[in-house]
Parts: sequence; C-alpha cells; structure tokens
Amino acid sequence: MSQLPIKFRRVATFAGVFVLILFVIEFNSRLEELNHLNDQRDQARILATEAMQTQMALQTQVAYAGSTEAVEEWARTEGHYLQEGDQPVIPLGVPGSEPVIVNTPVPSPTPMQNWEIWQTLFFNR
Repeated sequence: MSQLPIKFRRVATFAGVFVLILFVIEFNSRLEELNHLNDQRDQARILATEAMQTQMALQTQVAYAGSTEAVEEWARTEGHYLQEGDQPVIPLGVPGSEPVIVNTPVPSPTPMQNWEIWQTLFFNR
C-alpha cells in the first residue's frame, strides 16, 4: 500500500472549518436581517405613537368644541351675539368731520413677454 499525501484527519479539519465558516456567514446574515426588522419595528412604533397623540389631540378638540365655553366664545367673537346685561359699543365719528376713506391700490398690469404671448396664442385654447 502506498501512503496517500491526503490524510483523513486533514480533510475532516478542513471540512469542519468550512462548515464553521458557513455557519458564521449564515449567523451574520440573520443578525443583519434582525437589525433591519428591529429598525422597521421602531419606525412602526413611532408612527403608532404619533397616530395616538394625534387622536388624543383631536378628541380633546372635539370635547372642547361641544362644551358650553366653546359655544359662548364663538357666539361672542364670531357670531356677534350679546348676553343679557351686555352693552354694545358702536363707535361713532366725530361730528362735523368727514369719514376716513381708505383708497385701495389698483394693481398695475405687468407687460407680457413676446414668448408668453405666443405661448398663450398657440397652447391655451
């Protein structure tokens, strides 16, 4: 029998190292996927928290809008209603003076460029 240069022990060692390297590569890819999924979970939690905070704020606004204080505030500010006992104040001008006339400025037309005139003629029909 001739002696073989390849020994079973060396082959088993190389095969074991190869399998170990494959395990490490697989473990690394699983860790990377775990980190990616954790990031997605954190983003989903942030969005859910923002949605809950928005819902709570809207519920607070709805509760206030249905309250008596909100109705009274609207009636006095925007509705111009009075309560019993209120005395409305109507400002009057000074007798003998002319009312103040506020002139609204007239916007000056801006001249159109030639290319704008042609574009309007051809494309805006």
